[in-house]
Amino acid sequence: MTTRRTFLSGAAAGFAAGLLPARAADMPGVTDKEIKIGQTMPYSGPASAYGVIGKTETAYFKMINEQGGINGRMINLISLDDAYSPPKTVEQTRRLIEQEQVAFLFNPLGTPPCLATREYLNQKGVPQLFVATGAATFSDPEHFKWTVGFQPNYQTEAGIFGKHILATKPNAKIAVLYQNDGFGKDYLIGLRAGLGADKAGMLIKEASYETSEPTVDSQVASLQGSGADVFVIAATPKFAAQAIRKSFDLGWDAARYVTDVSISIASVLKAAGFDKAKGLITANYGKDASDPRWKDDPGFKQYKDFVDKQMSAKDLVDSNVIYGYDAAICLVHVLKQCGADLSRENILRQATSLKDFDLPMLLPGIKINTSSSNYSPIRQMQLQSFNGASWELFGDVLQG
Repeated sequence: MTTRRTFLSGAAAGFAAGLLPARAADMPGVTDKEIKIGQTMPYSGPASAYGVIGKTETAYFKMINEQGGINGRMINLISLDDAYSPPKTVEQTRRLIEQEQVAFLFNPLGTPPCLATREYLNQKGVPQLFVATGAATFSDPEHFKWTVGFQPNYQTEAGIFGKHILATKPNAKIAVLYQNDGFGKDYLIGLRAGLGADKAGMLIKEASYETSEPTVDSQVASLQGSGADVFVIAATPKFAAQAIRKSFDLGWDAARYVTDVSISIASVLKAAGFDKAKGLITANYGKDASDPRWKDDPGFKQYKDFVDKQMSAKDLVDSNVIYGYDAAICLVHVLKQCGADLSRENILRQATSLKDFDLPMLLPGIKINTSSSNYSPIRQMQLQSFNGASWELFGDVLQG
């Protein structure tokens, strides 16, 4: 609990700023020395490639703590494995709230896992901040005040793909592999919107998969058999790597688009085979650490210094590490903005009051913006293609 002396000191600072500080009782998970936050992350299971996000964020907060923390408070991130299983996510989230008594959840990962806990967290009035999923449903402040997104909307990205297909292959026949949940279905919605109603017939074949399946080889073979000359892959890393590899091995000469959540050179393209991934197209909002164009970029230098000191050499080019790094920086900014008032209400208020905030590894021209009616912090992307070694940007930054 906050001591009386600390409270009086904080009160003096609050009055000096013209603000009344929050009471300790209104700040669960917060003491005069610590900010305790929670997270669920798939360190095991079908989406375990994303586990490095949690490891990156843990390492970043450790570095912040070594520098003195946030206004003298240390960040205590309790990151628990949910294996990308919604029932396990519910169990772990309840543990974080009811036993660990964290202040809020930060960057919990996955569409099905986050959906499974969203109502519970909103009923409890616990911020579910910067969820690591681009499902459109997580940007709904009218119905879920306490849940805030982070990355671009899946529907936005798929819509960008649709428009690019129309511009480059106006008579294309499109096949789609998608995960059978809100994540995958958002891509179908966005792709159809990008194509427009009069071009809906271009989408000739769809095949879904469950995360419990060992492979998607049969689905890819079925999609190839449709005669499609465009292949859209809306899959998480394990299955995206399989789809990239299988489509190449089948000799399927289709233009291939892959969701930005599965563009990691380290965990997806390497597993698929760099030669088999060549020519892939995606949309992204972050810098590719393997692209030599960024070697003198201040943001990249800052990121590389962090990886050199806190992570391992192989982590540098992993887009999931970049994602966790930028998300952690964004949260630190929010917590600093909170000042002495680390109540859940104020944490949410600061997270939804970001204006043109820049992150080191965002592409030039892309900024973080939120408001009480905008729960989608990143709304811009740029197309890029894989040249067999790194991603190459092309076109303009596009607004979703």
